[in-house]
Amino acid sequence: MFFAGLALAIALFGSTFATRTYLAQTAQRGQTTLGLAVAALQGHLNRFEPLPALIADHEMIRELVRDPDNPQLRDEANRYLKKINALLKSSDIYVMAPDGTTIVASNYDTDLSFVGENFSYRPYYQQAMKGEPGRFFALGTTSLKRGYYFSSPVRDGGAIRGVVVFKVDLDDIEDSWASGDYEIIVTDPQGIVFMTSRSEWLYAGMLPLTEERLSQMRGWRRYADTPLRELPITNQVSENGRDVIRIRGNGTDREFLVESKEMPEAGWTVSVLMDTRAARAQALTGVITAVLLVLLAGLATAFVLQRRAQLAERLRIQRAAQEELEGRVEERTADLAAVNQRLENEVTERRATEMQLRQTQSDLVQAGKLAALGQMSAALSHEFNQPLAAVKTYAENGATLIDRDRSADARDNLVRISSLADRMATISRHLRNFAREPNQKLGPVLLQEVINDTVEIVTPRLKSAGVVLETKIDPPTLAVRAGAVRLQQVLVNLITNAADALEGRAERNVTISAQRKGSKVFVSVRDNGPGVAEAIRDRIFDPFYSTKGVGKGLGLGLSISYNIIKDFRGQLTVKNHPDGGALFTLELDAARIQHKEAAE
Repeated sequence: MFFAGLALAIALFGSTFATRTYLAQTAQRGQTTLGLAVAALQGHLNRFEPLPALIADHEMIRELVRDPDNPQLRDEANRYLKKINALLKSSDIYVMAPDGTTIVASNYDTDLSFVGENFSYRPYYQQAMKGEPGRFFALGTTSLKRGYYFSSPVRDGGAIRGVVVFKVDLDDIEDSWASGDYEIIVTDPQGIVFMTSRSEWLYAGMLPLTEERLSQMRGWRRYADTPLRELPITNQVSENGRDVIRIRGNGTDREFLVESKEMPEAGWTVSVLMDTRAARAQALTGVITAVLLVLLAGLATAFVLQRRAQLAERLRIQRAAQEELEGRVEERTADLAAVNQRLENEVTERRATEMQLRQTQSDLVQAGKLAALGQMSAALSHEFNQPLAAVKTYAENGATLIDRDRSADARDNLVRISSLADRMATISRHLRNFAREPNQKLGPVLLQEVINDTVEIVTPRLKSAGVVLETKIDPPTLAVRAGAVRLQQVLVNLITNAADALEGRAERNVTISAQRKGSKVFVSVRDNGPGVAEAIRDRIFDPFYSTKGVGKGLGLGLSISYNIIKDFRGQLTVKNHPDGGALFTLELDAARIQHKEAAE
């Protein structure tokens, strides 16, 4: 009887308590959601609030309002506002004359241009003309697009000669509100829904649409010519200090718990409407569950005395099972400890292997450079022997001229010897820089300097092969994020490969070109040779793969070059040029050099 009476009491009085509890939890979630929504809106608006004053203080804008009919100033201002609008990702930026007519706008070249439109009826214009920063939210009369407007006066010599206006798009924030558990709405002081996660509520009134409210909105043209209506609220009550409303939609009524917060700076009220169906269903489920638990408790108590002995036996069996389980757990723990130790050993071995792999890769890069130097040794020997022979000749002639008291001619010979020595020193310096071990630091590298150094290194090789090299760097100030020495190694390898591919051809031309596209710089090395066969194009960057004859290369050059560019977070690709020949392309991140700095 006791348990039956308790179940009856819970059924009669528990529903109210449970409903109150779950509604309180729902309200707490709603307050959290409301806080996040208000913070997002406030942060979005605060980002743009100081910008109109900055634009209004720009010298170009001041010159424009002094001479608004100047076509050159208008064109410059239009392009400036379009650039700033794209950079800041605002909706629109425009400048108005003192009579409210728009003279320049960021959308000047669109079908919905504001240029020539008069917005003197807008409060943001009126506030700015009084010398105050303006704020207003409305539906655009030209674009029919919602936005929040910030304005600032353009002052010149103490007088207000114009108004700068920023229009901020709100659609992105509204799109992030989509949810099945709650609805978010933003209403203006007249109760009109200006933003909502449900499109059918847009421009509906939470308050009765009296003539006084409609008259004020018509004067400001806040909603242009959009028809307004009242939201179908069928009931509005206060339950335990919380607002609860019923809204009709699709033939049914839905009940919502309302949590609201004012945004006085924006003139908005942000509300979160939490559907109460889940809370009430949880309350009902909780009550039913409690009643069933009480009844089950009563049944359990009725059988307790009869089943005490069986329970004791069951407990004994459970203890035995628990002891057995604990033994198994200890065994499994020991096994897991052994497995963990093996894993740690494997990790240690793998790290050692990775370090060895990095060292091997570095050695291969260096070997590739030395191999390239070896391949160019004959041409370099010729390049050094010519100046040395000339030096010897000039020295012998100089001695003869001195013996004949022709000091002026002897001095000319000494000047020529010095020039030849400088030339050999330049070649030697480039070879020394190319052959040294680079460090791993990446940074901005001036592309023209790297290509100049590369040309110095490969010129003897190209001369001996009869190859004409042409460079096209547009512009010469192009810089990339890379390492100078390793990038030079890649270019040397590509150019020498191109020279090898031209062997036996009557016309031998190699072209290096570079240009920037967006945030990337594309460096191309093209020859007029036979190109790369389709069958080997997918394997050309594999290690030890070479199309040259025996003894003419290890097949590592392109593989090393590919991995160097990959280390630069770039790409190295190959294809055949439409006009013939192979085209290797390096795609690298563009960089900007502020001052001279070493990348490697």
